[in-house]
Amino acid sequence: MNSKYLTKAGIIAALYVILIALEIPFGMMAFGPIQFRIAEALVLLPLVESASIPGVFIGCLLGNILLSFSGTGLIDIIGGSLVTLISAYLTSKVSNINIKIPKNILGMLPPVILNAFIVSIWISALYNVPYVATVIGIGLGELLAVGIFGNIVLYAYKRI
Repeated sequence: MNSKYLTKAGIIAALYVILIALEIPFGMMAFGPIQFRIAEALVLLPLVESASIPGVFIGCLLGNILLSFSGTGLIDIIGGSLVTLISAYLTSKVSNINIKIPKNILGMLPPVILNAFIVSIWISALYNVPYVATVIGIGLGELLAVGIFGNIVLYAYKRI
């Protein structure tokens, strides 16, 4: 790893934390059984930038440690961050798949599916909300964040 790679990863991590912090005045949108985490827009970057894999992981980890007032504890801090790391890694591998679906659409699948189905396991239990309702709440929020804002971020990053 060189200094340019580490700098990019650090900037992406900082942006992730800042984007979560910007949501705090609007309530707990970034945490809980219904989530809309704008920071998840950054999870499409692994399609074009390998430094974003550790960047979104560290950003998610720091955001969950520093900004979560939801009381979900270590399971969400560690579990949610690992889901983000795995999602970012799988998203980076989408560029190697040779099918006719656009890469930005395929790249949305790992974060949306993994967050919806895995994060919902502990969030539904901690909030005493049915698992299926939590999957829908987290999945739709992730789909909107990644589908709309993620594609905007990806478009902008490619032009820098």
